[in-house]
Amino acid sequence: MTHNRRAFLAAGCGGLLGAAIGTQPAAAATWETVISGSFANYSTLQAAWNYRYPWGSDHNGSARMYASASDHNHVYLESNGVLVLKATRISWNEGNSSHDPYLPIRYHSGAIHARQHVTVTDQFPNWEVKGEFQAPSARGTWPAFWLTGATSWPPESDILEYKGDARNWFNTYRNASGGWSNTIVNVSNPGAWHGYRAWITKVNATDVDIHYYLDGNWVSQHRGANFAGKPMWIIINLQMEGSSGASGPSTDTYYRARNVYVGRTRA
Repeated sequence: MTHNRRAFLAAGCGGLLGAAIGTQPAAAATWETVISGSFANYSTLQAAWNYRYPWGSDHNGSARMYASASDHNHVYLESNGVLVLKATRISWNEGNSSHDPYLPIRYHSGAIHARQHVTVTDQFPNWEVKGEFQAPSARGTWPAFWLTGATSWPPESDILEYKGDARNWFNTYRNASGGWSNTIVNVSNPGAWHGYRAWITKVNATDVDIHYYLDGNWVSQHRGANFAGKPMWIIINLQMEGSSGASGPSTDTYYRARNVYVGRTRA
């Protein structure tokens, strides 16, 4: 398939963003930054992000999220604007996850979610969500950088997701026929810094196109049916086991993020 690559020179964002393939924002649109530099210190982190998942501490793996403004054992900042999520295996019985498939809790780990939703509308028809990550990929490790519906599910868009090996899953639910669109890419050394990016653009009254990039290179285009007008959380989390296999590591696991950025056009 031949794609026409157009770039949008964003006003006020300092450079060429490399816009969605085959799409071009209206000339009257202006660019605005929503999240940038939020890992500079704990004040900026907590101004832009909340700790844990939007729904609490548990999700679909064997890690329970522990973090707060006074608890930085599993979510903390390093120098030079780096966020660290750390998963630690526990030796005691903490029951099962409260979320399907209700796995036994075997780890304490970390998650954050942005205070700002991504909502694609006529007013905000284009969004960019991106960051650089050092992601674990050993069996039983399940890091992610993703969008999910704040008031309903679907929609969902997974920009980074490793499931226990060195393949990143770019996923979109749902496509025009229902279910998942998946683009799976082998990544050389996921534990090194790599860039992951989604450009989301409104294509009609109900749907969006999502263009995924790895290290600045376009990877795929997915149609997000019925995404328009639906607010989505932005989540960074280090889940364990579940879809990434068992048994997970006995030593601490680290997932690092930097230069996480969210921007949008305003029509």
